[in-house]
Amino acid sequence: MKRLKKGQGIAWLVVLLACIVGFGYLAFNIVTATVAKSDDYKIRLGLDLAGGVSITYQAVGDKPTDEEMNDTITKLQKRIENELGSESSTTEASVYPVGDDRITVEIPGVTDANALLEELGTPGSIYFISQTDADGNQNYEMDQATGEYKLIGDLDEKIKNGSVVLQGSDVKSADAVNQQNEQTGAVAPVVSITLNDKGTKAFADATTAAFAKGESIGIYYDGQFVSVPNVNAAITNGQCIIEGMEDFEAAERLASYIRIGGLNIELKELQSEVVGAQLGGDALATSLKAGGIGLLIVMAFLIVMYFIPGVAASIALALYTGLMLFILWAFDITLTLPGIAGIVLSIGMAVDANVIIFARIREEIATGKSVAAAIDIGYKKALSAIVDGNVTTLIAAAVLGVLGSGTVKGFAITLAIGVILSMFTALVVTRILMNALYAVGIRNEKFYGKAKNIKTVNFVGKRGVFFIASIAVIAAGFIAMGLHGAKGDKSLNYSLEFLGGTSTTVEFNENYTLEDADKEIVPKIADAIGSNDIQTQVVDGSNQIIFKTGELSLDKREALNQMLEKDYGVKDTAITSTSIGSTISGEMRSQSIIAVVVAAFFMLLYIWFRFKDLRCASSAIVALIHDVLVVLAVYALVRISVGSAFIACMLTVIGYSVNDTIVLFDRIRENKKTLRNESPEALAELANTSISQTLSRTVSTSITTAVMVLMLLLLGVTSIREFAFPLLIGVICGTYSSICIAVELWYVMKVRIKSKKNK
Repeated sequence: MKRLKKGQGIAWLVVLLACIVGFGYLAFNIVTATVAKSDDYKIRLGLDLAGGVSITYQAVGDKPTDEEMNDTITKLQKRIENELGSESSTTEASVYPVGDDRITVEIPGVTDANALLEELGTPGSIYFISQTDADGNQNYEMDQATGEYKLIGDLDEKIKNGSVVLQGSDVKSADAVNQQNEQTGAVAPVVSITLNDKGTKAFADATTAAFAKGESIGIYYDGQFVSVPNVNAAITNGQCIIEGMEDFEAAERLASYIRIGGLNIELKELQSEVVGAQLGGDALATSLKAGGIGLLIVMAFLIVMYFIPGVAASIALALYTGLMLFILWAFDITLTLPGIAGIVLSIGMAVDANVIIFARIREEIATGKSVAAAIDIGYKKALSAIVDGNVTTLIAAAVLGVLGSGTVKGFAITLAIGVILSMFTALVVTRILMNALYAVGIRNEKFYGKAKNIKTVNFVGKRGVFFIASIAVIAAGFIAMGLHGAKGDKSLNYSLEFLGGTSTTVEFNENYTLEDADKEIVPKIADAIGSNDIQTQVVDGSNQIIFKTGELSLDKREALNQMLEKDYGVKDTAITSTSIGSTISGEMRSQSIIAVVVAAFFMLLYIWFRFKDLRCASSAIVALIHDVLVVLAVYALVRISVGSAFIACMLTVIGYSVNDTIVLFDRIRENKKTLRNESPEALAELANTSISQTLSRTVSTSITTAVMVLMLLLLGVTSIREFAFPLLIGVICGTYSSICIAVELWYVMKVRIKSKKNK
């Protein structure tokens, strides 16, 4: 970078200060608007932060075509807009495909999620059935006891024999309207239906025959008749009116049934989730608080450790935070709870690039270089490690984005944005700031620091101890899994996402112990849902209790909510309910393994390409597998819940671990240029020197990242704590494996597996 003059330095400081003030003001408005749920500057929030409803459907039968999927999504979207009514202006409802045969509906921010879920129902097919078949047999009859119509015989048979005169795909539109009677002048609600060309012809024939016989045509939806209107005239123009509605609300409901029954494919429910607004608000508030406190601690650490460079990095970090919030708001990116975790984690990782640079600058000053020259050389020498380290993290984020779904994908997006922004702020903003501060007169090397003489530690010589310790921890994890399996328990504490069923999180008005909950609350829940298979988990430090059961129908879920409100005064806004079918849970297990394998494979290729040495790539991959197994052992020993965040946690650990390892290998690559021979002694000295030279940087980065994760662990809600604890273990383990496992493995392979060039 060209040396700045004093005037240019002042100008850059003013420009950057203006940017920070501007983005800071915008960030403040974004945060306050999001927390207050006002329209201006509000970030789009996911279900776990805003409350609301989510439901995933799967197509029944053969795999649908792209056209059928797109048509179904469009009709579902219109259905939701009709159901939301006036709420649609303040709710970001979305309908999107998942894979080839699934559709997910997400409606954050609705005030009564259970009621909306009930209104949506299961999008099935709708059928218009003639009263009698071609042989004069009755297709349906009224049940005298209930006053409702019931189908006689099998529906599929009626489709084959022509008794089903129309299906939902024959309907173009159905709307509730008020219509004036031409004879009496009275205004009454009716349902107006418009048919397509095929439906027009079929309905003309059916209504002509029904009118001649004085019969009705029943409308059959979701296993029951929703209306059985008499045919008062032959309808040949494709426009028909259903009269006799008791009120406009009933007309709207019937019109909705007809619209949703007009889907091109039949869907079945796989997974549903109802999140209470109160729990979502608590998650947002505590996560923002954790991020803010962690950010201040990291800034203070940087300033104390690195003086003027630390001040520059802290200013850049403030700008980084403002830019992150601006991007989320400007590009309308949905923010979820794991997404916040991704932001908080990326703040910790954003420090890494700066620390690498600052360590290099101090080393150059220690060799007698001027501060100006040290800054330039420091950035040049640090560039390769920064780029390689961040690319590997981006690989992990990319795998999450492709293989993940829902909140896991949200984590991947925010992590990727954070990594890119961290590179920009470290390589551009911090550099401009440091050169500007130097230009205005802060030139004394004492403000930048000088690397001290580093005592080389014999890490390679202790490799046997490190290997045995790691094997022992990993073995303990597998033994724990085996013991739990032998006792009839699951080897890991699989959560709802992996086992299927329904999980209900309740925020009570007072604190209950686990014993009190099992004795007092669980029996009432058993009565409400008709099952004694209930697992209870009390959340420490809060009034929350999690109840896990088998899959609950909407009726049982509503009965549970009513009991909680009646007996304990718990409102719907304080209840979160998640239901996941066995199909989803089975895929989650395979998805976890596939994601880790795919990420490791692409990282192996990248490291091999960059370092031109398969031994570097192999030892880095073995080290990250080591980290995955250690974290897995922690899951087994501590019985942490294994859920959707498990995948995000594992891939984050992989990205972080490889990032640390690459910095070490980058230093080995640099120091190797002065290596006179590749004897075991020389290689050991090379490895030990490289580790010792980067040790302060490794520890500093680990501390800043651990601080951010620790804030989530201490202040976060239950779901984010379950993510933060193993992630904290992963950060510590990633640091350990880079120093004590990866380089030592490289040394062993280097000594025992000579390259062809050296043979």
